[in-house]
Amino acid sequence: MEMLLTTLYGFAARFRRIADAYDGTAAESQELTELIDEYTRFIMNPHHQEIWTEIEQQDAREVMRLTAELREVSARCVAIMEKYRALHFLNGGEERNGYFTNIESGIEREFGSFQVNTASKVVMVGSGAFPMTPMLIGRRTNAEVLGIDIDEEAVQLSNEVLRKIGSRSPIRLLTGDIVQFKAEMKQATHIIFSSTVAGKYGLLDRLYALTSGQVVVAMRYGNHLKSLFNYPMEAVDETKWTLSEQILCSDQVFDVALYCKAQPKL
Repeated sequence: MEMLLTTLYGFAARFRRIADAYDGTAAESQELTELIDEYTRFIMNPHHQEIWTEIEQQDAREVMRLTAELREVSARCVAIMEKYRALHFLNGGEERNGYFTNIESGIEREFGSFQVNTASKVVMVGSGAFPMTPMLIGRRTNAEVLGIDIDEEAVQLSNEVLRKIGSRSPIRLLTGDIVQFKAEMKQATHIIFSSTVAGKYGLLDRLYALTSGQVVVAMRYGNHLKSLFNYPMEAVDETKWTLSEQILCSDQVFDVALYCKAQPKL
């Protein structure tokens, strides 16, 4: 147990150093790629998951602080790694690593029984600098996709990636907050939240008034050991949202919770 915590403190220090060193270039890309791949393998290790369950039961403040720190700094580094991937791609390369492969393999089953099709209108909250999800949805279904992110640099890079790929799918990638896209939210059939979006359940609550009665929301999340890499599931206002389905992915770095509008009680 102590060894596992020591390892996690080491991860936190390494993430902080790389995050603080980011200068808009890909200077630290190789080291960060190796670090996130190592962290992904650590999170997905069943033995580590068992030990973490024991640690959680202690409910120590030290563990809570470490969890919050790792979640925040690893999310920053994932955002930076997406920028590295975009920069590498724009400079003529194609970078693949264990983390991206893990994410892409999970997109296929994201909506469970609420499948996306050509008529769907999808919004991705936290689309990042290398818009894997919008591109995959566009390529597979030709559905209309809006990706939004509060990071202007990420959105600029993601649009450059789309232009280089020459995507003909109806994909838009824009900077902003959900309330800036009221018309799109009202028309959306499917909304996806990135697992590394902080405050996503607060945004879900705000979405209730902005969306139609038929919308399905896919909330990527991580509980237990996965919460070191993702913001966890939270309780929702049951008068607004109903948990319709959970997609638990033992081989994925995050799980997915699907929410629909709550039906009024008669």
